[in-house]
Amino acid sequence: MLLLLSGKKTSAPEKPIPPPEPIEPVLSGSLAIGGISLAVAKAAATINNVPLYLHIALMKHNQDLRTELTVPLPMVTLFSCGKSSPGKLKLMKEVMLIQPPGLTVKQGVERILDIQKQMMRLLDPGGKLPAILKRMSHLGCLVTGSDNLEQLLILMQTACANLGLELGTDVYLEINCAAHELMDYSKGKYEVLTGTSKSPDEMVDMYVDLVNKHPSIITLIDPLRKEDSQQWSNLCSALGSKCYIVSEEASKSVSKIVQDQNRIVPKCSGLIIKYTNHTKISDLLDITKLLDGRRHISILGSVDGESSDDSLVDLAVGLGARFIKLGGLSRGERVTKYNRLLAIEEELAKNGTLQWATSGFSENELVELFKPTVHIFLKVYLHIEF
Repeated sequence: MLLLLSGKKTSAPEKPIPPPEPIEPVLSGSLAIGGISLAVAKAAATINNVPLYLHIALMKHNQDLRTELTVPLPMVTLFSCGKSSPGKLKLMKEVMLIQPPGLTVKQGVERILDIQKQMMRLLDPGGKLPAILKRMSHLGCLVTGSDNLEQLLILMQTACANLGLELGTDVYLEINCAAHELMDYSKGKYEVLTGTSKSPDEMVDMYVDLVNKHPSIITLIDPLRKEDSQQWSNLCSALGSKCYIVSEEASKSVSKIVQDQNRIVPKCSGLIIKYTNHTKISDLLDITKLLDGRRHISILGSVDGESSDDSLVDLAVGLGARFIKLGGLSRGERVTKYNRLLAIEEELAKNGTLQWATSGFSENELVELFKPTVHIFLKVYLHIEF
């Protein structure tokens, strides 16, 4: 009563955040399994005188492939403004662009490359930007700095407008927040900007405001730690009809997911499933069949410190992945994969076996695309060393 009369309010004490879950153990020596499995698949494709992607597709369909093959749409990382970036903003580890359906992969890559060039001109109009603000990261994208969440997004809108393009129609945005890297456990908050920290509940409000202001954002990856389960649920309730809320850190290994198919924690609209070197090709076939049966989306993606082996692209095509995540348009190990993707598209078109992607991000399909259901994204990590 005294508090009410004095007009003072008390805030409920913040709950202590749970500690991070331990990393899933990997059996000693198991890293060779993935390399051997891939080598066997390559050898079988060579013996049968077919490309690797066709061999994988035949395996998936029990040697009875009666459908055309679809080339996955590339998710291209344009720039990085994450924890190690020089500016204040730490929340955008990767800002990615996706082409709309109806374009060939070549047309989409060329469009995104034009946007990247335009961004460089806007960021450094006089050519005097310090080298630290225009370096390329290991992800093959530009590392730059920003002082707030919207600065680079607005700049990207300007870059698209200068090319006669519109974000949300001619190209779409995805953001890998990597929020788990930003948690300050001494404060129990995320440091989204240098000197600015937010609680899990405040993070939800921030994302809702960001997506409402920039509806061209169709995916948020790792917007929270997996341990903040209630906030994941709140975020999905608030934005589930507008964009994908995707978890990478909450995902288990491929074999674990196949064994426990009903365990999807925390609540989200998509999972990035890591394919590590101890995963067999047969495991990938099983998991993609599972996802297909549930009408979930599969995405295959590259990993840090990878080689120039382009088998990942063949796997994406053969497994029928909807998207492929290869990083930026720089660095040889990534350009090699983009070139392989272009070559497969050209080969399929020449043979008359190319099925053009029709479901995706066109304006009339957004309602169907963003139904509040669980979509599973498959991120394949191929870093094979012999």
